[in-house]
Amino acid sequence: MKAIVVYESLWGNTAAVARAIAEGIGGGARAVSTAEATPAALAEADLVVAGAPVLGFRLPTDDMRQSVLRTEFRAPRPADLSHPSMRSWLEGVAGREAAVTGAGGRRRFAAFETGLRWSPGGATGSIAEKLTQAGYEQLLKGRRFVVKGRYGPLRDGELDRARQWGTELAAALA
Repeated sequence: MKAIVVYESLWGNTAAVARAIAEGIGGGARAVSTAEATPAALAEADLVVAGAPVLGFRLPTDDMRQSVLRTEFRAPRPADLSHPSMRSWLEGVAGREAAVTGAGGRRRFAAFETGLRWSPGGATGSIAEKLTQAGYEQLLKGRRFVVKGRYGPLRDGELDRARQWGTELAAALA
């Protein structure tokens, strides 16, 4: 089984969760930013796990990401906008994939998000919708990994939860 964990990360929390999920999946699973998740990398994957932060109670838009540059003066460091947004990346996937099949048949996906525990919205629904439209089949229900504040850090134990979820994903795919 080949797996790729694709992430958008503004302050490093989502990237850390993606790496932990890949560790849990094992077997050479890789965590890559949306910039590194090329069509060739996707073509080799039996499992695509995609994740993003929750911003404004949803999957960030490109406009929301740009507003971060103008409005987030209290952040511990500038937001990392060096890679495409998950929303833009998903549009590209939906535009080039159709009825995708991996080595064992249909390719599968799972979605995750990082956000505050109490946030009423989320990003996993939008991620799941776009990957389903691109021909992927959802493996497990999406997960939220909790940050302590708007910029993080992650709540204690969240990276362990992410590794465990990666293990569950690998078992469900096997």
